[in-house]
Amino acid sequence: MRPRLEKYRGDFIPWRGTLAALWAVFAAATLAVGQDAELTVASTTSVEDSGLFAYLLPKFESRTGMKVRVFSRASSVVLSTASVGGADVVIVNDSAALDRFVDSGHTARRQPLMYNDFIIAGPTSDPAKVAGLRDAAVALRDIARLRAAFLSRGDESGTHAAEQRVWRFAGVEPKARAGDWYRQTGLGMGATVEMALRIGAYVLTDRATWLAHRQGGDMRILVEGDPRMFDQYEIGLVSAATHPHMNAAAAAAFVDWITSAEGQDAIGAFRIDGQPAFVPNAKLLN
Repeated sequence: MRPRLEKYRGDFIPWRGTLAALWAVFAAATLAVGQDAELTVASTTSVEDSGLFAYLLPKFESRTGMKVRVFSRASSVVLSTASVGGADVVIVNDSAALDRFVDSGHTARRQPLMYNDFIIAGPTSDPAKVAGLRDAAVALRDIARLRAAFLSRGDESGTHAAEQRVWRFAGVEPKARAGDWYRQTGLGMGATVEMALRIGAYVLTDRATWLAHRQGGDMRILVEGDPRMFDQYEIGLVSAATHPHMNAAAAAAFVDWITSAEGQDAIGAFRIDGQPAFVPNAKLLN
């Protein structure tokens, strides 16, 4: 089950009614940019780790002739890199961090892009007996009480921020609990999931990265369906007024495409072992 954030309900654009006009504008922008343009997209790791970029970017590059370089890091690193001019486009799943980025004048345009949800996976033996729970805070409280092995990214990513919120809902400060049961990897989501598989630890992860990296261990999804585990991804066009050296035309062409009917349909068609990884929901935020 993929819980949806209330404020985004009904926010799908009727793209097909205006498709011809949109693509006329997009084609003109592409010609203006030129066929050898290159841009840098800085993105939270789950987009890369899930395989979505490998699926999407060839479609964009074949249509436009532009080349896209991906810089995949935690959301905090993505935004700090873009704030000093190191990226043309950002994709993150930490709305509070993106709020600060926008407030600092670094973004010319911000849109929802897609969503999925966070889940808690763990060993099939489930020593904390959390399987089937829909309340993630209750599950984390039970894991902490037992001091069962739990892996956190610990890297100020959007996923780490979401995990910290759930711990607060649970009324637990995991690092204050005795023992070495709570471990921070400092790694991306894919690497953290793979480590959890190796040692049989619980882990909070986005669904797409779990689907892409779940092989090789005796683990399964134990907790899902909590509305607080909604995972919204947003895309931001870095401001050319603040960073005049950026490739503004190429960046705008990429954002236009990935939020268009074609780009959104491509996101919706992406599957991992037959299961959808992301749900597109692009719309310009007011």
